[in-house]
Amino acid sequence: MPMAVFLQHAPDQAGEDTRARAGQQASGRPSHRSYADLTDAEVEDIGRTLDTLREQVLDSRGAADAAYIRRLIAVRAGLEVAGRVVLLVSRHRAAWWLGTGSLALAKVLDNMEIGHNVLHGQWDWMRDPRIHSSTWEWDHASAPEQWRRAHNDRHHVNTNVLGKDNDLGYGILRVDEAQEWRPRHLAQPLWNLVNACIFEYGIAMYDLDLGDSLRSGRGFSAEQKAEMRTTGRRVARNAVRDYVLHPLLSAPTGSARSTLSANVVANLVRNVWSHSVIMCGHFPEGVETFEVDDLDESETRGHWYVRQMLGSADISGPWLLHVLCGNLSHQIEHHLFPDLPSNRYREVAGPVRELFERHGLSYHSAPLLRQVASAWHKVLRLSLPPRGRRVAR
Repeated sequence: MPMAVFLQHAPDQAGEDTRARAGQQASGRPSHRSYADLTDAEVEDIGRTLDTLREQVLDSRGAADAAYIRRLIAVRAGLEVAGRVVLLVSRHRAAWWLGTGSLALAKVLDNMEIGHNVLHGQWDWMRDPRIHSSTWEWDHASAPEQWRRAHNDRHHVNTNVLGKDNDLGYGILRVDEAQEWRPRHLAQPLWNLVNACIFEYGIAMYDLDLGDSLRSGRGFSAEQKAEMRTTGRRVARNAVRDYVLHPLLSAPTGSARSTLSANVVANLVRNVWSHSVIMCGHFPEGVETFEVDDLDESETRGHWYVRQMLGSADISGPWLLHVLCGNLSHQIEHHLFPDLPSNRYREVAGPVRELFERHGLSYHSAPLLRQVASAWHKVLRLSLPPRGRRVAR
């Protein structure tokens, strides 16, 4: 199928949810079909369709895509430099706001649209050693190799599989009814808020498997200890830059204290924003999870695709929102095609949505605030013990 046929269905964001409901009604199938409701023939049709779509995008990558990521990297660098320069005189209120906003925006772009996607290998095809998953460095506490192992090799392979995907609550939250409730879950709304504020460090600890090691009581392996030292050096380096060196450079203008506060706020904004976007993609009400026993041991490509489709949710909105989200606003498309350039997700969203409608599946997409509220509602709801059921001690 030519790419033009796929792309003619790419939706404008305005009104896309209304069109989805109309398409589901027209299909004659209920919009709430689940993983178990699909026939083998339907699963294989989904697999073939998505494989074709993926190949079409792979074959069409080119200069425009390369220019996009290079331009974005340059914009991020310019924002950081501008923000840090303006903050040298941050005792002036306007300079503080301008510098803090510029620095926060640079950090968001660095983590979301650039770092996350480069480390997925989305730009390896360019053969540019400066923009490659094996060489990329980012402004984050987690070392790239540790993040790739936890995120690419575990989470994306086992998306929303209970007991296999540790991203399902990050080991500290109960985000599915099938997860056993324990008294500690009463505090999970507070833990989730704290995690949002220190998200960078929470992800680093998660990537190190610290929680599993502490809960098991087996201690830390030699490899973990080496990785902990690497993470500690990264945290110290970034802290010295943001909380010591940069404020000291502002001291001659009397702006050291305000520059320090600006760096704290920029990092806080980056953490809360990243946490919110990721919650929207994985935890809203209606996102499906999977039991290990319900999955075929010889899972086909089609079955894997279906898990990604039903285990993720999108955020609707304008182009700029998608960029600031790292295009994880297209979380469904990202989980289907984690190695495709992120700037192409908007194109494939139309054909993917159409595929959902054809098979009577619910395409979870909503504006940012609605998805954030839905995810937080689930965290709050599942913090309470289930009614009429025995709970673990």
